[in-house]
Amino acid sequence: MELDLVAPTDFEILRYLAEEGRNNAVNIAVALDRNREYMNTRLGALARNDCVRRVGPAENSGLYEVTEKGEAALSDGARESERR
Repeated sequence: MELDLVAPTDFEILRYLAEEGRNNAVNIAVALDRNREYMNTRLGALARNDCVRRVGPAENSGLYEVTEKGEAALSDGARESERR
């Protein structure tokens, strides 16, 4: 199944989480100089694609971390960029 990721934003989010560790939408938006609402939209899409997951302490804490599938998508995206 092919992922429907928005380049470059989704890859920037995945890279940020892979390098910096878990974080919330507000901090990611500031770090990537993006709108917070748009960041929430993209994180939701990445979560539906199992590329990121919400982590505790509370179920709706808004804290995200990259998953193995997200790391694989990031690697695949890097390889695709190298081919161009």
